[in-house]
Amino acid sequence: MQKTEKINETSRDNKGILVLTPFFSPNIGGVETHFDDLVSALDKRRYNVFVQTYSPITTANTKWLAKEKRGQNIFIRRYRWFGKTLFHKLEKYPVLDFLYLTPYLFIRVFIFLIFNHKKIDVIHAQGFNAALIAVVLRKVFKKKVVASTHAVYELDKDSSTAKLIKKILSQVDKVLCLSNASTNELVKFGVKPDRIKNYKHWIDLESFKSLGNKKLLRQELSLPDVFSVLYVGRLIEKKGITILVEVAKQLPEIQFVFVGVGPLAEELNKAEQAIKNVRFLGKIANVDLPKYYNIADIFCIPSQYEEGYGRVVMEAVACGVPVVGSNKGGIPEALNETVSILVEPTKDNLKLVINELYLDKLKYQKLANNCRQYAETNFSEKNVDTIMKSYK
Repeated sequence: MQKTEKINETSRDNKGILVLTPFFSPNIGGVETHFDDLVSALDKRRYNVFVQTYSPITTANTKWLAKEKRGQNIFIRRYRWFGKTLFHKLEKYPVLDFLYLTPYLFIRVFIFLIFNHKKIDVIHAQGFNAALIAVVLRKVFKKKVVASTHAVYELDKDSSTAKLIKKILSQVDKVLCLSNASTNELVKFGVKPDRIKNYKHWIDLESFKSLGNKKLLRQELSLPDVFSVLYVGRLIEKKGITILVEVAKQLPEIQFVFVGVGPLAEELNKAEQAIKNVRFLGKIANVDLPKYYNIADIFCIPSQYEEGYGRVVMEAVACGVPVVGSNKGGIPEALNETVSILVEPTKDNLKLVINELYLDKLKYQKLANNCRQYAETNFSEKNVDTIMKSYK
């Protein structure tokens, strides 16, 4: 361990924000992409941003830097930690999840603040584990704490975990929720509504946009030029991967393309071998994702749980691709009927809607034509303003 974690290269003319999270790029995920967008937006607005995080713990075989400086005033510190599929195994067990994610990060951030607390005005904690660390640090270093949630946790309000969440969030200055579904859950736990503010993610609309001829893009990516359904996301059971593969079996004239990493990767490898219209492309860098959205006619999000928001649907719609998928959690708040068809995510329902849009070209084109304007109206960087107001 180094003797100090002191950072010298920052100006006190700007407010200092400590972004505290166990997960950050190059770990792959929609939330991690949001964090990249967040620190970039804050940097452009002349904040000093300090990220304290782990090395990638759910994305294996990924190069990472222990220390990284981005832009003018983004300072990232990653602490080596172990992972691969362990986090997904522990998600169901809150105590084990806490022990895995929280104590070591707390120690490292505490050391960081001993030497750098004068540079920090606000601790922005991402998720409940980070929020617990932040409320302890708040008592010691007297900093304002903002906590963001990124999921709907589907907990009984009388459970010990729900009671702990209430206790933690009752000690922060502001709670930022990604959807009404998340807000309603926290209020049910007992968090006061006046402590909560809803915000929305945003995306880089210059990167995520229509790139033109699908046929040429499919040729470039060695994909057949046929009507295509795309999935992008973590490859875990609750995301509905297995159900979407079953849908593919019953719609052989439609191509189903899967992008992502996770425990079900081997299952998708086998599906690709056994089912002619299934393609599994594995891990794709975020910078390359616009091409893959643009080869799709439909984006499918078949989540079997209460999604926090579903960032991937924003990226798809920005690229002109209508969404078919789950009506759970925050997804219906991100989209409406002009750009999507959201249903109870059963195999039969998903099959019916995908096939309907495949056969009804006019209905499909109407949805597709609405997508870009919807994204420009709802998913621009102006959404960062809500977060910035919470820092004041």
